[in-house]
Amino acid sequence: MTSSIRVRATANGDITEVQALIQHPMDSGFVKNAKGELIPPHFIQELKFACNGKDVFVADWGPAVSKDPYVKFSFKGAKKGDDLKISWTDNKGASDETTAKIA
Repeated sequence: MTSSIRVRATANGDITEVQALIQHPMDSGFVKNAKGELIPPHFIQELKFACNGKDVFVADWGPAVSKDPYVKFSFKGAKKGDDLKISWTDNKGASDETTAKIA
């Protein structure tokens, strides 16, 4: 199965820039389907990025984040070739994770 996470991490000197795109419906629970019924809430609750086992970015999200969220941030302390692990867990208990090498 293909991961729902696409990530690019690039080190430039002491700064590593991370860009990630996550495929997820991020339903708020306030939108109706074609039959006029509310679509139950389904959204990512925790998003985590860890470099070499150390958390570098952790987000606690709610239903206000849009569909297929895009995240961009930078951090210090990594170098080219280090592992960056990305994981998320949603309100229905589903999760996904992937690992990328910093280029």
